[in-house]
Amino acid sequence: MDLSFFLTSSFWIKTAELFLALSILVVFHEFGHYSFARLFGVWVEKFYMFFNYKFSLVKWKPGKYLKWFSTGKEMAVMEESNPDENKNSWRATEYGIGWIPLGGYCSIAGMIDESMNTEAMKQPAKPWEFRSKAAWKRLLIMLGGVLFNFLLAIIIYSGIVYSQGEQYIKFVDATEGMNYCKSAHDAGFENGDIPLSADGKDLLTLNPEDLQTMLTAKQVLVLRNHKDTVAINLPKDFIFKVDNDAKDGDMFMSYRWPVVVSQTLLNQGGEKAGLKDGDRMVAVNGIPTPDYTEFTAELTKNAGKEITLEFMRDGKMMTAAVPVDGEGHIGILLTEPIKIFKPTIIHYNLLQSIPRGIEMGWDKMVNYVKQLKLIFTPQGAKSVGSFGAIGSIFPPTWDWLNFWNVTAFISIILAVMNVLPIPILDGGHVLFLIYEMITGRQPSEKFQEISMKIGMALIMALMVLAIGNDIFRFVIK
Repeated sequence: MDLSFFLTSSFWIKTAELFLALSILVVFHEFGHYSFARLFGVWVEKFYMFFNYKFSLVKWKPGKYLKWFSTGKEMAVMEESNPDENKNSWRATEYGIGWIPLGGYCSIAGMIDESMNTEAMKQPAKPWEFRSKAAWKRLLIMLGGVLFNFLLAIIIYSGIVYSQGEQYIKFVDATEGMNYCKSAHDAGFENGDIPLSADGKDLLTLNPEDLQTMLTAKQVLVLRNHKDTVAINLPKDFIFKVDNDAKDGDMFMSYRWPVVVSQTLLNQGGEKAGLKDGDRMVAVNGIPTPDYTEFTAELTKNAGKEITLEFMRDGKMMTAAVPVDGEGHIGILLTEPIKIFKPTIIHYNLLQSIPRGIEMGWDKMVNYVKQLKLIFTPQGAKSVGSFGAIGSIFPPTWDWLNFWNVTAFISIILAVMNVLPIPILDGGHVLFLIYEMITGRQPSEKFQEISMKIGMALIMALMVLAIGNDIFRFVIK
């Protein structure tokens, strides 16, 4: 067990990035619930950043009190002394910062939530309570957090493309060419071919328009071996064959991605062998691996063994003996193709950046939803992580562009996870409300209480798995 990583500057930078990102995301999520509750005249009892179990760092009730390091007794006195306070006002909410930095909450009057405070539910419903509002209003209140998380991701992505533009790689700038699916190979394509034109129309990059042009063309010209122009005549049913391959997970084509190290992971094969940032993989046990797909295939063949790795460093060919773990990994993070090849930059004005931000947010969400099913596989269960896993995806040096990119992606993750139909999550409340809107009656309070306890148990079990994986991955292993 080596704990030296926890003393490095990169650990503290990642920790600070994670802390800042989660603070922004949780406050924005809870503000979504708060906004819809206030819109429909529901009393929000408390709005807190972080949890304040028995103790608050600061609490503020407008016009009433501002308390530092408070145990909460003075609030109870205030409430008892003024029970008829106007609840339909932002001033009726207590705002604060707790001492447990694991999220935050928005306590809404008249609903059964994770606090499991059922005593208030035994009293007659008040007009400013959640339970007294129409089902569609309650539904929007519960969806408010998810909607605001997705909105935040769109705002961030729109801001990034407005301020930085968007980078993509032209076919001619992808010097290693492309990988192709089985049907493309059958038609005459070879891995490494660089698309040039389709039926006389120039091909630029992997955008939908150029892909459609290629798939429906009669003839495609490619550059092979960086010197020969080859004409490939496509069959009439080519697009249907490629579509069938895609359904089996074999995509038409993808960039050949050279394996260049961006970071080595603690106590894993790459670090033990002395690999460094910028090292470019060339061969495994003498077998050339110019592309990520070929490289990972060779690692998989040698899982649990030691390989001889050939790589380029500062223009020099080097070799190293590298242990491969039982899953075919050597513990390296890879440099993005956009940082290896010459990128082309598209600039957007303000009006153009908004629809592009929406498109990026939607694509990220759809792709993440598709990956969720992997959690229910043995390999997926091992990949589940908590704060350590989330923190590891932040860059080891402070980079605002990367920080906002990661924050936007985590915002989408929070939106998707919160809408899952698990009691205690927003999705569980939504499920109850949809049932009510269809049947015309609410699930019984007893049923909701039991469901909340089951949901809490499921979430706790998932957290135990996630934290356990983090401890094994970052401390023990």
